[in-house]
Amino acid sequence: MAIDVKVNVFEGPLDLLLHLIEKNKIDIYDIPIVRITDQYMEYLHSMPAEDLGAMSEFLVMAATLLDIKCRMLLPKEKNEEGEEEDPREELVQKLLEYKMYKYMSYELKDRMDETEGVFFKKETIPEEVLKYKEPVDPGELLASVTLERLNEIFQSILKRQESKIDPIRSKFGKIEKEEISLSDKMLQMKSFASSHRRFSFRQLLEKQSSRTQVVVTFLSILELMKMGYIHVEQEKLFDDIKVEVTQDPETWKHLTEFADE
Repeated sequence: MAIDVKVNVFEGPLDLLLHLIEKNKIDIYDIPIVRITDQYMEYLHSMPAEDLGAMSEFLVMAATLLDIKCRMLLPKEKNEEGEEEDPREELVQKLLEYKMYKYMSYELKDRMDETEGVFFKKETIPEEVLKYKEPVDPGELLASVTLERLNEIFQSILKRQESKIDPIRSKFGKIEKEEISLSDKMLQMKSFASSHRRFSFRQLLEKQSSRTQVVVTFLSILELMKMGYIHVEQEKLFDDIKVEVTQDPETWKHLTEFADE
């Protein structure tokens, strides 16, 4: 159902006062209360007395105007701060508020008129189009990063792993757990990407606990780039490479296909 926002001429006493102010080109902040009251009373006497409800509203405003007129003739009162009070201040605030809502109603009416001839159609996109996914171009993903640069970072991390080896304790016998597979590492990367949508390639490799972990992590990054799930970029030469997740990890598929490779 449409909302009626039409404001009729002189719908109320404030509307009549606003009309008189605009007609006489009066500054709303400095209303000559005597002249406005006289013109208001003239219009009031010419109104039909059939609608007592509407007349009562206009009579209340007439009494308000007469009260302000009388207060204007008396010495001005002062507020708590010692400033003189203007008897017209409250009326001015009501007029400004009424004027704002009145012109807002005009704006709403114009918008309603503009949209009367506008109709909206429900989406009718074919299912084939909805299922279409843009093919991944590895060349575009690596436009700002070279494999040589990735390999340099990879090799530097390997050297750091070698420097961590204790020359004495490394000769001791130890029990090692089975190293993680590529498919398991990619599943770990899926979990990691859920909470890290953008991260440092170097810092990711530095967190690995062994050479094998570094190698498998590096291979998983390459595979995820190839599948289009992540994007890598480097702002300047020799800067760190930033990895950004381009697809929601919840939609990543085929990560376990590397188990037997």
